[in-house]
Amino acid sequence: QVQLVESGGGSVPAGGSLRLSCAVSGYNYSTYLMSWFRQAPGKEREGVAGIYTGVGSLYYSDSVLGRFTISRDNAKNTLYLQMNSLKPEDTAMYYCATKDRCCGWWNVDGQYDNWGQGTQVTVSS
Repeated sequence: QVQLVESGGGSVPAGGSLRLSCAVSGYNYSTYLMSWFRQAPGKEREGVAGIYTGVGSLYYSDSVLGRFTISRDNAKNTLYLQMNSLKPEDTAMYYCATKDRCCGWWNVDGQYDNWGQGTQVTVSS
């Protein structure tokens, strides 16, 4: 059974940076898609960034493009999200998710097979 454990969240002032990590364990195979989602209070969960592991394609939501970077360390089975120039509107619970098999568009949350428990990011103005 695949387990995802996020870490790296915290409270930062606007303009600050954080790096989230998602450690993947429990099953030794290559996933198809790995992504970060976030959910703010009272709002729907939204896709932040995704990576198709086979071809290495990266995708970002318009709201984070140019500020966030998704990456993966295969040797460590870890997914990262580097977040720079943080804004108060980035405040949310951040989740990593993986999809085992092809195919699908990265920001459709209902298709993912595995989810982490989330890590809170709070950005103060």
